[in-house]
Amino acid sequence: MDFHHVHFYVDDAQTWCDWFIHTLLFQPVTAPLSHLGMAHSRWVQQDQILIRLSSPQSEDDAIAAYLAQHSPGIVDVAFAVTDLEAQVAQATAAGARLIQPIQAEPRWCQVSGWGPLRHTLVEQSVASSGAALLECIDHAVLNVPAGSLEAAARWYAQAFGLELQQTFQIQTAASGLCSQVLVHPQGRVQLPINEPSTPNSQIQEFLEHHCGPGIQHLALRSRQLVSAIATLRSRGLSLLPVPETYYQQLPLRCGYRLGLADWQAIARQQILVDWPAQQPAALLLQTFTQPIFGRPTFFFELIERRCYQERGQTKTATGFGEGNFQALFEAIEREQQARGSLLPLHG
Repeated sequence: MDFHHVHFYVDDAQTWCDWFIHTLLFQPVTAPLSHLGMAHSRWVQQDQILIRLSSPQSEDDAIAAYLAQHSPGIVDVAFAVTDLEAQVAQATAAGARLIQPIQAEPRWCQVSGWGPLRHTLVEQSVASSGAALLECIDHAVLNVPAGSLEAAARWYAQAFGLELQQTFQIQTAASGLCSQVLVHPQGRVQLPINEPSTPNSQIQEFLEHHCGPGIQHLALRSRQLVSAIATLRSRGLSLLPVPETYYQQLPLRCGYRLGLADWQAIARQQILVDWPAQQPAALLLQTFTQPIFGRPTFFFELIERRCYQERGQTKTATGFGEGNFQALFEAIEREQQARGSLLPLHG
């Protein structure tokens, strides 16, 4: 199972289509799926990243009703599957509703996900549109209310065969979260699920502004993150700032192997770096945009998983660095403090 596309509900599909084209260097494409409701959507693509954008056509249509209750963002994380009937049977046996029955050319359908989230299932992979700054969807992150993490993770395991890869408990003096990272054993789908562990957590802030569970961010992978970020900054993309002290302390960490020029370039673009203690060459580079829709809800992550040599084989960095997870959490906390929404814990 791989990612096929993601579907955003937004206030103006053409305006956001233009934003993806100008700011993130996507290209407009024709709709890859055939269905009556898709005529009002805009589609953009970059390499294997396919995005659908839809906005209300009237004051009382389904998209308008959704946006009256939730913030703009991702409503559908679509998966490319090899056996559509088998996947539908597995998902519906776990309690998913069949929202759209199987369509043809290519074969696809849609089932319900966690909360208002939906999952289109497509019996076709996404063909590359050519070399670009960003190459594929690396992972999507789902935020759920406190007490829901175990149930949500269990449901995605039953419905889609995802397996637990990592768990995190991130805590600062001010707030915290718990996370489980789910992956598909025969594909590239990765789905971390977060829940707040304190009432003032940034996860709770998302849930309140989004009015329920939803996709907090989408990670887009790059082969050359430093140069990609430099280009995207020049086109007006706003990213979370990282304090200089982070880069001053980076060389002191166990296993540090960055050369001076690499360190300087990474620091200049304010990119986070992490690596496993047992394999310091497996570098994970990440950075994060400011919230896209003018409220503390959806944002993008940009990630590079560097290749390294192990026993004569070329491998790619996997997993999610706990150091970067902590640094991201602290960076968003600083934004919460700037908004005045990070209230102190009592007791």
